[in-house]
Amino acid sequence: MKKYISTGLLVLCSFSIYANDCTSYYEQKNYKTAFDECTQEAAKGDNKAEYYLGVMYNKGAGVEQNEEKAVFWFTKAAEQGHPGAQFNLAVKYNDGKGIKQDKQKALYWYTKAAEQGDSKSQYNLASIYYEGTGVDQDKLKAVYWFTKSAEQGESRAQFNLALMYSGGHGIEQDKQKAIYWYTKAAEQGEPNAQNNLGSIYKNGDGVEQDKLKAINWYTKAAEQGQSTAQYNLADMYNIGDGIKKDKQKAIYWYTKAAEQGDSIAQYNLALKYYEGNGIKKDKQKAIDWFTKAAEQGMPSAQFSLGFLYSHGDGIKQDKQKALYWYTKSAEQGNADAQNNLGSAYYQGIGVTQDKIKAINWFSKAAEQGHLDAQYNLGHMYEVGDGIKSDKQKAVYWYTKAADGGDVEAQYNLALIYEKGNDIEQNKSLAKKYYQLACEGHYQKACYKLR
Repeated sequence: MKKYISTGLLVLCSFSIYANDCTSYYEQKNYKTAFDECTQEAAKGDNKAEYYLGVMYNKGAGVEQNEEKAVFWFTKAAEQGHPGAQFNLAVKYNDGKGIKQDKQKALYWYTKAAEQGDSKSQYNLASIYYEGTGVDQDKLKAVYWFTKSAEQGESRAQFNLALMYSGGHGIEQDKQKAIYWYTKAAEQGEPNAQNNLGSIYKNGDGVEQDKLKAINWYTKAAEQGQSTAQYNLADMYNIGDGIKKDKQKAIYWYTKAAEQGDSIAQYNLALKYYEGNGIKKDKQKAIDWFTKAAEQGMPSAQFSLGFLYSHGDGIKQDKQKALYWYTKSAEQGNADAQNNLGSAYYQGIGVTQDKIKAINWFSKAAEQGHLDAQYNLGHMYEVGDGIKSDKQKAVYWYTKAADGGDVEAQYNLALIYEKGNDIEQNKSLAKKYYQLACEGHYQKACYKLR
């Protein structure tokens, strides 16, 4: 799994270009003396001293914090060409701190600093062009500035540039360049790049498949708290993919990812607790994790929660809550939920009986290949239950279910072909489906073959 582009702007920074009394005292964290020295030097028009006054007012270091005065001194230094001051002033305008927010002025000062080679400004400028924030979106300019920043070693720029090459966003797709920049960022400890590089090696995407390298990069990212990497690592331990199967490590990493809100990890962890797979069975914990995942919109978790409420499995039976979660899941296209919701409407369980709605949900599930729904729909069309009888449609849906191995559908289809009511009689097909059902140990079909 891959992360989307990371365009959070880099924040205020401080750095020194040369050491004078002002900067020396600042770096020694002797802020009071630094403030006095910088004030004297700034009075002489020294742009570096002006910059450090801005930093100290911004942080409240050696002087009472005052963002308006920070902006004043950043402006002084920026107008004299100090790139750090230009960057910090751009951040102030972008965030509206200490001065009225002005995206255009932010863009202006980021550009000034970027043109002087400030890598953080280059990164932020690229992000602005990528998102089209306060400027027309321009992915070519985004690529240009990400590249400038990446070439100076800015890891987030390297990561974003890799993403753009990987997906062909604003630039021709180039898997090799993507791998190059992912590697550069990953080697600097960028966790999203480490995760994506892990996925590249796991899948052999533009590089020879190497699951040990995948595990190595996933582990590095996971240890930094990257939730997707934690989930990916858990999955590999869970099934023994490229590494010895280890249920305990799988649970450990699923838990780490789940605690950070990864809905798929929450769902898988819930299954572990429900089944007692590698961990002591605990249905209450299973329900807790199913609920967390379901509340984030994870359709499989919503279905599972609906099922548990429907059957009172580990929780007090509640048909209304079952219906609620089945509906949530069904609306997202989960075929199991669609079928169960169809059954609820068909039988009037937890809801007013409504066979038209039942047919609607059975149809949605059946069209996705759900065998029970195909059978249910075939039966309703066969007997005209809630809908006009239509033997052709009954045969169509029974055949779908029968060919998928549903023995009841095979038997009912055989009966229809044997009798030939409203369709052409076909003894050969009747025998075929009786035989299939009998092989599936459906005794009524076996009796028909005697």
